[in-house]
Amino acid sequence: MATFVERMVRAARLDSAVYEEVEADRSATAQATAVVVLAGIATGIGFTLRSGAGGLVAAGIGALIGWYVWALLTYFIGTRLLREPQTRADLGELLRTLGFASAPGILRVLGVVPGIQRLVFVVTWLWMLVAMVVAVRQALDFNSTARAVAVCLIGFLVQCGVFILLMLLFGVEPLP
Repeated sequence: MATFVERMVRAARLDSAVYEEVEADRSATAQATAVVVLAGIATGIGFTLRSGAGGLVAAGIGALIGWYVWALLTYFIGTRLLREPQTRADLGELLRTLGFASAPGILRVLGVVPGIQRLVFVVTWLWMLVAMVVAVRQALDFNSTARAVAVCLIGFLVQCGVFILLMLLFGVEPLP
């Protein structure tokens, strides 16, 4: 069985096989949670130059809440509204695959480097969005990448909204 770090690297490399692996491995839920927490902490660290400790707390909490809300929404949209005939999934499968799709977010720690914070956040958000498409396509057994993109865009917008709302509640400017 692959190690936690190997799974994160493969997820960041958009290896569809790792998403199938974590989808089927019920014990990987804790690992997926750890990936989300690590990405949240990295986001908070990347924001600390602009936002202080409040950004670290808000990013960590926002990552966990956003992940869960996004997984719920993705589950509903993917299994009810945009399902394909072969679509079979449960919330745990989506939590695991979407959690690992957060792996590129760990690079947000590089936001502490002066002058590249905005670039780091844009690149990692786009990278995570592509990873989400791969994760959703695998978790929902979609044949259509376009369908996975539609599900992800809706879920991603909601997740971003939750993140921005929490940042504002903690008094932190949400965009670098």
